[in-house]
Amino acid sequence: MSGKVIGVFLVVLGLAAGAAMYWLQVHAFYNEVRLTSDGGEIVIRVTRADGTVTDIAASEFRGIDAESSPIRFRACFETAVSQSGLALYPDPTPLVAPGWFDCFDAAQIGADLSTGRATAVLGEANVVYGIDRVLAIYPDGRAFAWHQINACGKVVFDGDPAPPGCPPVPERLN
Repeated sequence: MSGKVIGVFLVVLGLAAGAAMYWLQVHAFYNEVRLTSDGGEIVIRVTRADGTVTDIAASEFRGIDAESSPIRFRACFETAVSQSGLALYPDPTPLVAPGWFDCFDAAQIGADLSTGRATAVLGEANVVYGIDRVLAIYPDGRAFAWHQINACGKVVFDGDPAPPGCPPVPERLN
């Protein structure tokens, strides 16, 4: 076998491996999400300023998630809920969605949150330990949701003990 054949084989193998890795990261692990109540309507949870959690109706819902990571959740929907009376979320950081999930533009949502065109509210704290569901709600009813690591998660995931005020750390994280 000549060196050229081996070189071409290695290049083709490298390209195939790179394409497979890209596809696995961007497409393979995501699943469509449906959030429904017992009545069958699409609902998403939101936390009120008094700390109570309630379901709100959502229409035109599109959502994705992956079992491989608790922060891969993204959703786009419409809701008639008003932002008033909801628990505001400090330091919201929308996470980038795969390019094919085109309804979720993290850069635009982040810009709108920073200028006040949208309001970030807590959907549900510790939906998975250390991970909050955050919602960005617009006055026209558009809304977006993502999962974000909270203060307890940042500390515990770094291997340190949970700070005061955090829920007990699940056994699997110790």
